[in-house]
Amino acid sequence: MELVSRRDPHLREVVWFAACCRALTLLLQARCLLDFSPLFFFQALFNLLIPDHAADAFHPPRLSEPGLWDLLLERLLGGLSRWDAEHFLFIAERGYLYEHNCAFFPLYPLSVRAAAEGALWPLQRLLRLRSRLLLSAVLLNSLFSVLAAAALYKLGCVVLQCRRVAFLAAVLFSVSPANVFMAAAYSESMFAFLAFSAMWQLEKGQSWLSGLLFSLASGVRANGLINAGFFLYSRGKCFALQLQVGSGSVRKLPPLWKQLLSVASSAVLMCAGIFLPFALFQYYAYVRFCGPGTGLEQAVPKPLLQLALDKGYRLAAMDGVKPPWCSQRFPVVYSYIQDAYWNVGFLRYFELRQIPNFLLALPVTLLGSWAAWTYIIANPRHCVTLGLERRKSEEEGKPRAGFCCPAVFVYVVHATVLLAFGFFCMHVQVLTRFLGSSSPVLYWFSAHLLQEYEPLLWSEGTGNQTAAPRSEKSLLGKSPGSCGKGTSENPIVRLLLNRRFITPLGKCVLGFFLSYWLLGLILHCNFLPWT
Repeated sequence: MELVSRRDPHLREVVWFAACCRALTLLLQARCLLDFSPLFFFQALFNLLIPDHAADAFHPPRLSEPGLWDLLLERLLGGLSRWDAEHFLFIAERGYLYEHNCAFFPLYPLSVRAAAEGALWPLQRLLRLRSRLLLSAVLLNSLFSVLAAAALYKLGCVVLQCRRVAFLAAVLFSVSPANVFMAAAYSESMFAFLAFSAMWQLEKGQSWLSGLLFSLASGVRANGLINAGFFLYSRGKCFALQLQVGSGSVRKLPPLWKQLLSVASSAVLMCAGIFLPFALFQYYAYVRFCGPGTGLEQAVPKPLLQLALDKGYRLAAMDGVKPPWCSQRFPVVYSYIQDAYWNVGFLRYFELRQIPNFLLALPVTLLGSWAAWTYIIANPRHCVTLGLERRKSEEEGKPRAGFCCPAVFVYVVHATVLLAFGFFCMHVQVLTRFLGSSSPVLYWFSAHLLQEYEPLLWSEGTGNQTAAPRSEKSLLGKSPGSCGKGTSENPIVRLLLNRRFITPLGKCVLGFFLSYWLLGLILHCNFLPWT
């Protein structure tokens, strides 16, 4: 895929800025360098005010003695192996040994193991396997996060028809509030790259390539299944618009029954492809945990068996007793684990003691809700008709550009569904990374707010510290030049260099992105309740 082009200075700046942000994140989280970083004061303050969080997190014992290089790597990158990262690294090393490991899908740990055994094979004499897995996870996520930023930029150019807003959104993605999870051994970076690339290819009309990427994404995270809605909507919209063409064009179209058959068959095939990785993984879990005993206990090291006894983890074929979910009509291990191990369900997280976590998720909840409301107010008829009505602007070849353009509708619906599901049914503190890695809407809307209301971004020059008159600014969609061209100067750097002149709204948007970036580093790398 042509993610990087020498002819597009905006794309080069996106890639460069994303790589710099990833390097800065890795530098700031390194514990052996933390004493010399600006985060030292904040970490000391957090350690003073907030006691160490005694979380009952998954932390399997290390079975081999670390060497000198292993200890150095742990000092450098150990902060990126907390919380769910332990699951991914454990799966990459030992497979799905425990039942609750099956909440984490296989494509990412498989990729980490392949990189550790392949690209990092020369380091096997210096580093033990787990150290190589951690290093490969960090390297892969660095690559995936940069590619995801490039894919988001390309997607924004096609959907928004506004290069400036697409550029600003991709730059904002590089300082995402979920930045620490894009760097840690989590699957967010890989999922964001696959999802944004699939959306981009679908917008370009590359249905089969898009379907392949969506299918791979569903092998990384469970919410990849929802992406089937993009393909269904695309096919349904094309069919609905074909029915509304003029009488002169109807004769050129095939009969209605052929159109219906074509739409239905392609939808079924594509959805089957997207759901296939999920179904195969559930079948694998069923065979592993519900099949006859295989004597696996004898092959499991004693420390890991003891961990299962101490924590109540279920091993495959343990004592010949099958888990409860094996006898269900539809034995889906994923939903069982979410219910039994993490108490995930509708309104289950609505407790007084979870108020701090709801406050932590409040900014992204307000931003996502504001984005949906803004779009609905700007396009009430388009939302009521679900975007299936042919508009005069489309017939004239002059579609509206920017965040409020018709093409954004399906992305707003997707983001709103994820937001509502995450807020009411999930552990709400994961909402920031959940939305930040799955939907482009947060970045598009934030870029829309900055481009629309931040005077420092209205002029083209570098270092201009005086707000231009409103009549001279380049509003979204007002002129083709403002969306098609523009300076490749980094707008985030420009705003930070002229921070005294930023409007209150601009300070709120930038403050949300940058403060959550630093807050995530402090909380996640110190094993505090953040994930």
